[in-house]
Amino acid sequence: MEFGNEMNDAAVADLETARSRGMTVYSDDRIALVENLKDASSSGPIRLDAFIAVLCLRGRASVYINGNLHELGINQLLVCHPNIMLEKSTVSMDFEFRTVCLSREYLQQMTVVGGTDPWDAINFFEKFPVLQLQPEEVKCLCQYYDLMRSKLTGTPHKHLKEVIDALLVAFLYEFRDSLERRGSFKPQTFTSGDRVFRDFIELLTTSYPKSRSVSFYADKLCLTPKYLSTVCKDCSGYTASDLINRYVVKDIDYLLKKRDKSVKEICNELEFPNLSFFGRYVKKHLGLSPKQYRESIAGE
Repeated sequence: MEFGNEMNDAAVADLETARSRGMTVYSDDRIALVENLKDASSSGPIRLDAFIAVLCLRGRASVYINGNLHELGINQLLVCHPNIMLEKSTVSMDFEFRTVCLSREYLQQMTVVGGTDPWDAINFFEKFPVLQLQPEEVKCLCQYYDLMRSKLTGTPHKHLKEVIDALLVAFLYEFRDSLERRGSFKPQTFTSGDRVFRDFIELLTTSYPKSRSVSFYADKLCLTPKYLSTVCKDCSGYTASDLINRYVVKDIDYLLKKRDKSVKEICNELEFPNLSFFGRYVKKHLGLSPKQYRESIAGE
């Protein structure tokens, strides 16, 4: 069963999109629960604008995330943070899964996530979007999921929101414990610099096409470029310019892996001044010219 073909790059997957496609057993503007893909229809890649966790209980699935193939099997958890590109995904006929989707705003309200440094978590999931869970971890997460599902699809009552918030906080604590068994994460801090850094990353990752100027982001945040770069260095070990280039290169890599746009079209879409500048930028950060990089991918 295929649920992602050649989609319009501008398409955005959010909770409303999932609801409109008949994919959810429950959804509102904060949370969606998905167990069905047979009614899902799409016309190509989707840029996710929500946090999504997909737990495979049976069967197999394959999914391209930002142009890279990932396989999902039994007792494996796929974690997708906002602003990734999801495409060309297939599932086996016996695929059974449970999915929790949280809006960006709702997740930010869940302060339990603050126990782990967000930058550490972003880096971890970019490297390891698929986690192999132990059977007891799967059982625990399913218990929380089933309880949330029963509450959300049952008879509404006065304090339903508060009940779901509490269940979700507990669910996220369990999830965080699973993460910390697999990696080393710094605890989240709450200094003014940390807030600036989180706002910068939020602005950078949600911008498209991305400006390559530190001043652009500093102006948006009402800061000086020097202060922004200092904060970024303190919080992540990278300057603001380093981080900007990192995410611009991700967009370039994704677009060059696709074949529906010429190098010139990509150059224009990402708002480079000319092909010559674009070529030098790609050569500097990817080691090859745009044409050579595209050919090297085709040869893999």
